Amino acid sequence: MFEKISATGWWQDLVSQNYDWFWDVAIALTITLTAGFFWRIARHRLLKLVTRTRNHWDDVVVDAIAVPVNWIILAVGASWVADITARNFDLGVMTSIPLARQLSLIVLVSWAVWRLINRVEHRQISRGADPTTIELVGKIARVVVIILMVLPILQALGITISGLLAFGGVGGLVVGLAAKDLLANFFGSIVVYMDRPFRVGDWIRSPDRNIEGVVESIGFRVTCIRTFDKRPLYVPNSIFTSIAVENPSRMLNRRIYETIGIRYQDSRVMHAVIDGVRDMLRNHEEIDQGQTLIVNFNSFGASSLDFFVYCFTKTTDWVQFHQIKQDVMLKILEVVHANGADCAFPTRTLHLDSMPAEMLQANTQVPNIMTTPQGPVEHSHGRAASSNSNASLNNVNGNNVNGNNVNGNNSNQQPASLV
Repeated sequence: MFEKISATGWWQDLVSQNYDWFWDVAIALTITLTAGFFWRIARHRLLKLVTRTRNHWDDVVVDAIAVPVNWIILAVGASWVADITARNFDLGVMTSIPLARQLSLIVLVSWAVWRLINRVEHRQISRGADPTTIELVGKIARVVVIILMVLPILQALGITISGLLAFGGVGGLVVGLAAKDLLANFFGSIVVYMDRPFRVGDWIRSPDRNIEGVVESIGFRVTCIRTFDKRPLYVPNSIFTSIAVENPSRMLNRRIYETIGIRYQDSRVMHAVIDGVRDMLRNHEEIDQGQTLIVNFNSFGASSLDFFVYCFTKTTDWVQFHQIKQDVMLKILEVVHANGADCAFPTRTLHLDSMPAEMLQANTQVPNIMTTPQGPVEHSHGRAASSNSNASLNNVNGNNVNGNNVNGNNSNQQPASLV
């Protein structure tokens, strides 16, 4: 009986209440949904309209603010509905609704500006602007947006900004001492941005450190470099203020600098070889004739007459450079062979001023084995050992060359017999 009376009283209380607030909520929701619907239609039409204009910045602005405006309409409508409901149920909540509305609007407007910064940054990079400069400006703009968002939020929450600034004056010294490396990297990034020794996409290397690769990104603390074995290398920016940095990406030409040696017996054609190589380089379509071009006899080597080639290619591309260098080297060989000469390689001639008599006597008794197409043939030397104390190691592969190289080309060959 008691439960029935309670249920009946609850129903009577519900029916007897004033439902005017419900119609206010319905009106607020209708206006909010209608505004959102019309904005979606207007957004699509605006996008179609701005794509037809010559100015491309209106496309960026409309695309950046389109989604945040949707959420701003919903946030305002939701706070309106909450305000109407709180007036009829809980008046204590009404003081929090304007604060929530203010905070949501600050965040949503900051989000719209953030999206605009991102799209402007991508737009400028796609149009060929310097990525390093654009990224620096974008990062500074994002920091400013965060500061302009945090300060009003703190003020809306009742936190005094002057107290924070006073604390920052004292705490800034402590933080600066504790984070000196972080600050050094930050100012190092500023130096990189200002001096611009390299930018994103450049190939850099340092003779002072084991640093070489392609720059992928330049942050406020570290610079990411992709090495040639595809590993990421993160270098603190403070390092770049104290080391030398080479930037091969900014080369105007690539250099070919090679030394070629011909045999001493080809000395009579050295002049013709040098002139032929110089004419070949002057007529080569990939060699920059506006740069230094040198072909000269350079030195008397231990086993060759050396001349050097010094010239520059028109291209700076690494792969194409090596193709051109290969072509130049092959044509140098053609010039050398065309003049009846050949390239030399290290040789050695061994002279014995004296030999013990026992070794000479044993040598006369050792058979000499020669290889013929029919197989090895063994025969003995029928000559007596010379009594001359100046014995020479001359018989190489059965050919007496009187202390000289066989054909001028013997390369560290072992003697087949001792005479």
